[in-house]
Amino acid sequence: MPNILIIDDNPAVVTALSVLFSLHDIHTVHAHDPQAGLALLDRGGIDLVIQDMNFRADTTSGEEGQALFAQIRARHPDLPVILLTAWTHLEAAVELVKAGAADYLGKPWDDRRLLATVNTLLELSETRQELARRQARERSQRMQLAQKYDLRGVVFDDAASERVLALACQVARSDLPVLITGPNGSGKEKLAEIVQANSSVRGGAFVTLNCGALPAELIEAELFGADAGAYTGANKAREGKFEAADGGTLFLDEIGNLPLAGQMKLLRVLETGKFERLGSNRERHVQVRVISATNADLPAMIRAGSFREDLYYRLNAIELALPSLAERPGDILPLALHFSDKPIGESARAALLRHPWPGNVRELRNVIQRASLLSMGPRIEADDLKLPAAPSAPRPVTAHEPDKAQIESALARAGGVIAQAATELGLSRQALYRRMDRHGIPRE
Repeated sequence: MPNILIIDDNPAVVTALSVLFSLHDIHTVHAHDPQAGLALLDRGGIDLVIQDMNFRADTTSGEEGQALFAQIRARHPDLPVILLTAWTHLEAAVELVKAGAADYLGKPWDDRRLLATVNTLLELSETRQELARRQARERSQRMQLAQKYDLRGVVFDDAASERVLALACQVARSDLPVLITGPNGSGKEKLAEIVQANSSVRGGAFVTLNCGALPAELIEAELFGADAGAYTGANKAREGKFEAADGGTLFLDEIGNLPLAGQMKLLRVLETGKFERLGSNRERHVQVRVISATNADLPAMIRAGSFREDLYYRLNAIELALPSLAERPGDILPLALHFSDKPIGESARAALLRHPWPGNVRELRNVIQRASLLSMGPRIEADDLKLPAAPSAPRPVTAHEPDKAQIESALARAGGVIAQAATELGLSRQALYRRMDRHGIPRE
C-alpha cells in the first residue's frame, strides 16, 4: 500500500487528507512540523510528501515551507512533493515547481484534482522504483559475471549484452563448436576471445582466420597448410591455422565465405581431428576448439547450395546470437566513453543515442576516435561527431501502460482475482486498483 507523509500543523487538514486517502487504499502518516517530518522521512518507506508552506499562525510568507522543501529535495531528490497552502503566492509557486515540486495547490483543495495528482505521482514513482530495482539487479549480475569469468575487458551495460556474455561463459568449458552470429562490427571476435579465455584450453593459442579476407584458392592453404610445390608460389612447406592452433582455439570469421571444397575438409577435421596439407598425403591429427562467426544467412545459403547443411549443424552445436548495437542501446554511452580521450557533452550523448549505428561498435569507435582528435573544445559535442541528422525523434523508453480493455480482459481471465490480474499486467495490486478507479472499472 502506498505511504504518504503529510506535514501540516493543522489537525483538521491532516484528518481530512487522511480520511480522503484511506477511502482510496492509501496509507498516511503525519507530522506537525518540519523537524518531525524530516525525521519520519529518514526512516524510509515514504512514497510521496504533502507539505504545508507555513507552520506558525503569525506568518504567511511561505519561507518555512520553502526551507523544508529544499531539505527534502537535498535528502531525497527523487521523492515527489506536493505543496499545500492557504496563502498562494504565484511567483513562489512557479519557482518551487521549477525547483522540482510536483504540484502547488491552494487550500481549500479540490479532492478530485488532488487524488488525480497523487495517483499519477504514485504510479510514476512506482515505475521509477521498479526501474531502479531492475537496474540494481542488472548491475549486481554484471558484477558477479565479471568476478566469476574473464571477460577480456569487454565494456557493456545493456541487459542484452549481459545475457549473451553469460551464455558464452556458460558454454565456454564445453568442447563443442560454437557459432557466433551477428552483423559486421558488432564484436563477434571479442566474444570469441571471451569463450576461449574461459575454456579448458585457455592456456593454448588463439588463432584467427578471416575467411572473407582471402581469395578462395588460398583459404584451404591457410587452414590446412601446404607442402612445397602444392601450388604456384609455394616454394616451401608451411603449416596452416589448424596446426598453429593445436591445443588451443581456432576462430574462423566470415565462415560463409569458405568454398565448398574447404567446407568438406573442415567438416572432416571437426568430426575426426584429422586433415592433410595441400599437396601431401600424410595425415595429421590436431585437437582444436573451433569457434566460427558469420553475418551471413547460412540457412539461406544451404537452400541455395553454397553452404553444406551437415557442416552448418556441426558448427552450430551452440549458437551465440550477438545483437546489433542498436538492439543494445545501453552499451552506446559506456563504449563511447571507453573509446574517447575527452569528456562527452550532453549534446553529443543525445546524438549518439539517436544514431542507428549501422556499422555497430566499429562505427562507434571510429566516430569517437575521430571526434576526440578533431574536437577543438574541452569536450566532445554533437557537432564534433559529424553524424547525419536523425530522420525522426527517438522513441521514448516507457513502461507499458494497459488501457481499459486490457485491464478488463486480464480481470476476466483471472476470474476477478486482483492479485492474478495485476501480476499478468506487471502491476502491483494497488497500482491496478488505481487504474481501475481511473477507468471506472468497479471493484467487485
